[in-house]
Amino acid sequence: MAITVESQKRPEGSKPRALRRSGLIPANLYGHKGTESISLTIDAKTVERLLKRASVNNTLIDLNITDAPWRGNTLLRELQIHPAKGTPYHLSFFAVAGHGDTTVEVPLRFVGTAVGVKQEGGFLDTVITELQVSCAPENIPEIIEIDVSNLQIGDSLRIHELALPEGITVLGDTERVVVSVSQPQISAAAEDEAEAELEGEPASEAT
Repeated sequence: MAITVESQKRPEGSKPRALRRSGLIPANLYGHKGTESISLTIDAKTVERLLKRASVNNTLIDLNITDAPWRGNTLLRELQIHPAKGTPYHLSFFAVAGHGDTTVEVPLRFVGTAVGVKQEGGFLDTVITELQVSCAPENIPEIIEIDVSNLQIGDSLRIHELALPEGITVLGDTERVVVSVSQPQISAAAEDEAEAELEGEPASEAT
């Protein structure tokens, strides 16, 4: 479901610092009409609420410019954060209508407990936590779930083995490992004891 955000055109000659002091965050919209862009302002509280629900390059946002007038589906392409204050500094939106499939970053959620972890004491190693995919704007998934329940020690899942939602195409090398189950890790003392047993020697006692 798209998130609705209201914005206004940025007054000509306005200074970004003055806008921020008055509780407004500067923003831009591009992609709505060729190379044109619209300079905007969004209420800081609206931005705060938006960022609790939306992610860069992932969430469809219904952007309404109340005084343009313009309204359409967008993606938040860039979020600049103030280096000292840690607050939103500037936002960039991209209008997706008429551009066909778009490229987004979708986070992965690993569900279930791997057999190799629960029964064999292995370690779940998550190599990739998000995927870059191409899809129609209306098909953008908020998250992709990956069931790891059947993985045993030594098993792994590669990108091409994932069950992806319909209409989603992964970009890049699909042979990359996403998640695997590794052998249990043992301490250095346990390693020494194991080696001593193999060599037929008693393990040295700690002093």
